[in-house]
Amino acid sequence: MTPQEYLENKQKEIVGLEKLLTSIPAIAPEGEGDGETKKCDALEAWLKKNGFNQIERFEAPDSRVSSGKRPSLVVTIPGKDDTKRIWVMAHIDVVPTGDLSLWKTNPWEVVEKDGKVFGRGVEDNQQGLCSAAFAALYYLENKITPAHTVKLLFVADEENGSEYGVKWLLKNTKLFNKADLILIPDGGDSQGRTIEIAEKNLLWLKVHVTGKQTHGSRPDSGANACLAACDLSLRLHKLEAFFDKKDPLFAPDYSTFQPTKREKNVDSVNIIPGEDWFYMDCRILPCYSLKTVLDKVEECIACVEKEHGVKIEYECPQKSESPATSKDSEVAQKLAKSIKKVHGIDADFIGIGGGTVGAEFRREGYDAVVWSTLDDQAHQPNEYCVIDNLIKDALTLIDLCMTS
Repeated sequence: MTPQEYLENKQKEIVGLEKLLTSIPAIAPEGEGDGETKKCDALEAWLKKNGFNQIERFEAPDSRVSSGKRPSLVVTIPGKDDTKRIWVMAHIDVVPTGDLSLWKTNPWEVVEKDGKVFGRGVEDNQQGLCSAAFAALYYLENKITPAHTVKLLFVADEENGSEYGVKWLLKNTKLFNKADLILIPDGGDSQGRTIEIAEKNLLWLKVHVTGKQTHGSRPDSGANACLAACDLSLRLHKLEAFFDKKDPLFAPDYSTFQPTKREKNVDSVNIIPGEDWFYMDCRILPCYSLKTVLDKVEECIACVEKEHGVKIEYECPQKSESPATSKDSEVAQKLAKSIKKVHGIDADFIGIGGGTVGAEFRREGYDAVVWSTLDDQAHQPNEYCVIDNLIKDALTLIDLCMTS
């Protein structure tokens, strides 16, 4: 039986796994959820029922959830060569539903319609999870040994920073080898063409400006923290012109410094505020180090402090930088060949402005790529997964693991 025939015959079971996983919310404490334990238990039971007998469970301690643990699973399919393994990593957790009035169906009950399945998590990231599971099941049920050992990693806490997922695993286990090939099916496009190999460096700033509060009619007797904050946010935005290199790997192809959130300061129009808080979201090309950027940020702060007579402090709620995976790396080239074979298209290598767990691997010296065929439904109401995409991605994974 060909992989195509096998997966088409398994379509009902694939949708069944989507239904099972969707029915068990796995939301982090940050989203007022109780973590992944119940969903992980159900997934592990499904894997064992379907013949997977090499399953390891890793649990990061977290007192905020009722089980006290945030679980991740590793499923092993032994290959002819174990010196380098092919990892396929999907995450178990999902985001909250958001405004339920925007949903046309119950987000926790899968509805199948027009070649799609609807429900929270069906694409992000259960599409990648189910594709990986059924690609591995093809080898298992047909008694085929893949060219390399295949490792499926179903991980916790991807949606809220991976402290209890990939970061914890990298710090507390020795699961990975530098020769391993790591694929994360959690981003892509509707054709399955783009392979993400790099991310912009991420820098969030929370800025606190302290001046002197006074009456609106006497700005001369105070120090307007709001005015100073506006001046600084504009200066920081203009750093886009200072860090002006471009890289066609990314869209947009330049570094961005954008003021975003502001916090409440005073309660009345006729009060000049003595304190003000604002935030910046900065996505910076990898050619610039965050230290270089922060040095320039501090220059801007010093100028505004001197000009406005205020005190400015800042912190970095998020700060992340990582090297790129080379487009000539083995995992990138092998995946591109499988995409060409299964999808009939030439892959494009891209960088993104957002953050993925790929960066966590790259920082530790592992080659990792992010790829999938999806309609970019992540975090949206009425989230759906195209069943044909799920099957094509499984076919691509089967081919990727079949070649030496």
